[in-house]
Amino acid sequence: MKTTHEKPLIIAHRGASGYLPEHTLEAKALAFGMGADFLEQDIVATADDELVVLHDIHLDRVTDVEARFPSRDRDDGRYYVRDFSLAELRTLNVHERRHADGSVVFAKRFPTTLGRFQIATLDEELDMIEGLCRSSSRPVGIYPEIKAPAWHRKEGVDITMLVLRALERHGYDERADPVYLQCFDATELRRVRQDLDSDLKLVQLVGEGSEAGTDYRRMRTAEGLRETATYADGIGPSFNQLYSLADIDGHPVSTGLVTAAHDAGLVVHPYTFRADVPVSGFATFDEMVDWFAGTLKVDGLFTDFPDLVRDVLNI
Repeated sequence: MKTTHEKPLIIAHRGASGYLPEHTLEAKALAFGMGADFLEQDIVATADDELVVLHDIHLDRVTDVEARFPSRDRDDGRYYVRDFSLAELRTLNVHERRHADGSVVFAKRFPTTLGRFQIATLDEELDMIEGLCRSSSRPVGIYPEIKAPAWHRKEGVDITMLVLRALERHGYDERADPVYLQCFDATELRRVRQDLDSDLKLVQLVGEGSEAGTDYRRMRTAEGLRETATYADGIGPSFNQLYSLADIDGHPVSTGLVTAAHDAGLVVHPYTFRADVPVSGFATFDEMVDWFAGTLKVDGLFTDFPDLVRDVLNI
């Protein structure tokens, strides 16, 4: 399906995460206020099969779990969402993302020592979004991701079924509903479309190399994109898969992936546009957004800074 939007959708990547800790309700509310078209939800299952909104199956990079539950890590030293009940997760404080050595990933973002932020359930976030839409009379879409479905299955839970049921409870079960459901696992997306008979719009996330039996290199070929179009409505590649610096002057040049995807009938929603991370080939963030929107004509952009993208697009 080709987009009917003249300008690409602004997809708030984990909320307005350039300003507030990612995937907190505060970050989502701010992104809504900044005019994002869609709000992203990464979804992970707890020990008691509750669905929470968190980017990783691990807790230790974005919460104080190690300080509160020092003996609950696995043999690899990581702390897993799946090993904690929802009640236990509610005691944690969410902070800016950190590296393994404890240093912050984005040094100029919200201070990790300030504020009290909590992990939210998927139900809580969807309730808040419904409330914001009603109180503002402005619609916004949702963009949930099924995280690591094969891993969750090994942990004894069918996260995909839980996600679909939760979405249906909140009124997201038809093609026309403002929702894109995304996943890196092609087998799981085929299951959603073909075995579970979901009519939701599906987006195949595109990584590097291969993962969980999904060959992303082949997926980026014309034949691979045509195959993807048999079960998905779009692709979500990394923005760096869409251009190269092959120009003699170091200017960005399209890899052809956007055109090939459009030819296959797929929309293209690349990730992640960050104003505080310099990107080769672009002098400024504004220049980068303008090139992807105006020259490549992508259909949507995942961004940590929905307000800045909105300014560039003059919406």
